[in-house]
Amino acid sequence: MNTLTTQIWQQIRAEAQELVQREPMLASFYYATILKHDSLGSALSYILAQKLGLSSILGAISFREIIQEVLEQEEEIIAQVARDIEATVERDPAVDKLSTPLLYLKGFHALQAYRITHWLWLHERKDLAIFLQNEISTSLGVDIHPAARIGSGIMLDHATGIVIGETCVIGNNVSILQGVTLGGTGKESGDRHPKISDGVMIGAGAKILGNISIGENAKIGANSVVLKPVPAYCTAAGVPARIIMSDNKECPATQMNQNFIDIWEAMNI
Repeated sequence: MNTLTTQIWQQIRAEAQELVQREPMLASFYYATILKHDSLGSALSYILAQKLGLSSILGAISFREIIQEVLEQEEEIIAQVARDIEATVERDPAVDKLSTPLLYLKGFHALQAYRITHWLWLHERKDLAIFLQNEISTSLGVDIHPAARIGSGIMLDHATGIVIGETCVIGNNVSILQGVTLGGTGKESGDRHPKISDGVMIGAGAKILGNISIGENAKIGANSVVLKPVPAYCTAAGVPARIIMSDNKECPATQMNQNFIDIWEAMNI
């Protein structure tokens, strides 16, 4: 494990030990999910298998074998997992423990399960990848195509109803809220989904459609419908979205500022 992964795993274990003392009724839960494991990857594979496998024809044991196989083949996935945990704790004021995303947040679970399907897709195990995508969508309410490319430091906040299409590309340090669609504009094939740059924040319910680019550190307002490219450091809001230029050079994904009153005033709404 790299340094960040090691630090995060040690802190998660320390939190679990404290939680056992605080709430003895959940001691067996904390043991099964965290304390009996010797690594973040082991804990993650157990948790995802329990989330996805119990209602599946494959079963939790087979799910865990698949996940562990992938994690053993691609160590970078666990480094991405650690960065996603760190990002969630830094950006979500409701999350005050590193263990919380790992244990409870379905957006985090869906994202890490996607990482497994993406590896399978790239290694020509597409049928299994699609099968797992369906299980993720059914169990967690998040639909991410295995072929999509997603960086790290990602937060899927609340996550219900998020859809990310096949040719979508998402950079690093991006925050996406519930109900977001990164989709196509019809039944055309080929490269047809949005390209999301580093540092972007996409508000709840926003729809970004087509092979368009969302520039670095841009912000997309809640429930906006974006059909044209958005330049870096700009805000897009409305239906259809209008572009507001900005002098703000900070990162919306880490700021998580969803107050758009000043934006509406600038648009004379």
